[in-house]
Amino acid sequence: MANSFQKKRLSKRGQVTIFIIAAIVILAGVGLFFIVKGNIDGEISIPKDLEQVYVYYLECINQEASLGAMILGEHGGYIETPEFSAGSSYMPFSSQLDFLGNPVPYWYYISGNGVVKEQVPSKGDMEGQLNEFLEGRINDCDFSSFVNLGFEVELEREIVVSSKINDNSIDVSVDQDIKIKSGNSSWQGVRHSKKVDSSLGDFYKLSKKIYENIKETMFLEAYGIDILRLYAPVDGTEISCSPKIWGVGEIRENVTRALEANTGFIKVKGDYYDLNKEEHKYFVQEIGENVDVNVNFLYSREWPMKMEVWPNEGGLLVAEPVGLEEGMGMLGFCYVPYHFVYDLAYPVLVQTYYNDEMFQFPVVVYINKNKPRVPLDTAGVPNQVSELCEHKNTEMTVYTYDRNLNPVEAQIEFKCFDTTCNIGRTSLSGGDSILIKEFPQCVNGFIIARAEGYRSTKELVSSVSAGVISIFLDKEYELDLDILKDGSLVSGDDYAVVTFKNKNQSRTVSYPDQKTVKLTEGQYEIKTYIYSNTDLMLQGSSTPKCIDVPKSGLFGIFGATEEKCFNLDVPGQDVGFAISGGGTQNYYVSDSELEFTEKIVIDAEGFGVPTKIEDLQINYNNIENSRLDVRFE
Repeated sequence: MANSFQKKRLSKRGQVTIFIIAAIVILAGVGLFFIVKGNIDGEISIPKDLEQVYVYYLECINQEASLGAMILGEHGGYIETPEFSAGSSYMPFSSQLDFLGNPVPYWYYISGNGVVKEQVPSKGDMEGQLNEFLEGRINDCDFSSFVNLGFEVELEREIVVSSKINDNSIDVSVDQDIKIKSGNSSWQGVRHSKKVDSSLGDFYKLSKKIYENIKETMFLEAYGIDILRLYAPVDGTEISCSPKIWGVGEIRENVTRALEANTGFIKVKGDYYDLNKEEHKYFVQEIGENVDVNVNFLYSREWPMKMEVWPNEGGLLVAEPVGLEEGMGMLGFCYVPYHFVYDLAYPVLVQTYYNDEMFQFPVVVYINKNKPRVPLDTAGVPNQVSELCEHKNTEMTVYTYDRNLNPVEAQIEFKCFDTTCNIGRTSLSGGDSILIKEFPQCVNGFIIARAEGYRSTKELVSSVSAGVISIFLDKEYELDLDILKDGSLVSGDDYAVVTFKNKNQSRTVSYPDQKTVKLTEGQYEIKTYIYSNTDLMLQGSSTPKCIDVPKSGLFGIFGATEEKCFNLDVPGQDVGFAISGGGTQNYYVSDSELEFTEKIVIDAEGFGVPTKIEDLQINYNNIENSRLDVRFE
């Protein structure tokens, strides 16, 4: 019996020993992994005397990612705005709202031909645009101050950026070879990561929730109808023996003023404001949660607006009295009944912000024949196409050339909705650059071709059946850039923002931080803003705003109203920089100018540094009216 017990005990000891050895091996493997990872990332093994250079590199990534997040927030989730679509006399809304000179794509609008359109970016779209933005910006990190101190810094131009937008941060991963050397110390890293503080994800999530609530409840249309009935004749009766006449122009002005005064009072239920009176709850909208950041709703009379009213007699609304007809004099009084039908459409900009971070998107509010628009189907198209890339069963042949029909080897991707699949690479064969591969099936997808030194190009295609497509890529040329104001180079504390925009792309350069620009052949609108230091101060103000609201109780049922007043507080603000020059020029950039010159020079007109508030608007308006001198050297 004793021998049997000892054997079991020895057996258990052997099992325990095996587990201990296995645990040691696992721990050693984990430790080795983190040591290797530290060596790759440069977070552990970088020599102390080289750390400051790498810290600067990571801070450059941080600053550029913060800039990209700011642009995404200010432009409704876009860095590269969707293709521009103009409005019309029937419906004056283009695909984007001009807000203080910045184009903000509408999330919901009605096109010039009356088609309802949505442009709500997914988080994947935002991450993709941020990746492209960072890939173009990180290469411009300036190490000159370290080179002057004796450091050698080599930054490989090949770069791949992957970002993930979280609620309160952005995880940025950069694959780029960087080599740092000083004296006998040297270090090389390939993979780098940075967690960037940003509320972009949180603001985007809240904006999506507000937008869905706008679509489902149409509360903006409800406020619009209330304003229309309070400030315009819609239907009713007045005691009078004379006709009632209203001018459409005057009605439009009254409604516009009322929209501007009242839209700013709309709130989302939360704790970022105080309700001084019970009746102020009229302006509070419930979206299913209490909001702890600021939410603004804005409308400006400067924005496009559509208002039509029937019956309309040459710009006048006329209502004839009843009671003057023969045989009705016995009534002893006359009355004027009226009923007018309105179509009213106008933009509202929704802003969510806290401290210096903001996300904003515009929508068009549409009241059709005195009633809210018909709600959209909120199911829509899902943001993700499940397992799309795993099911490739349609053979497609893709050729890639430059504009001179020379073959160009290019990386090929396929995008369907918000999913992008890597397909492969075209390769030289018999004088062509060709790829024959199977693609996922998708109606109205995009084949995207990317090649070093060429602008990325996409072609619309339906891959439900086999097909052949040729893609032509425009060669990109990198040119030096000089910006002048009245013939003198912009320097010192002045800086300039230059936009090169054509139908395929838009490039923005901040000068003198950036002194090069990549362009392809084509027609461009070149717009330049030059900013200078100013000591202007926008004074704060408190303006009383009054509106008529329905009375409570029985009188309110019969249309009686009472005046309610609130204070609209605008805080003071320092204007550190203001427009002091610039202009706009349409210019066709030829292939020969790009190929045989090294520099583009833009000479802009100076307007003078603003000395009073009125000068700000004057200088801003001068941008459109002043021409630029554009030349290639």
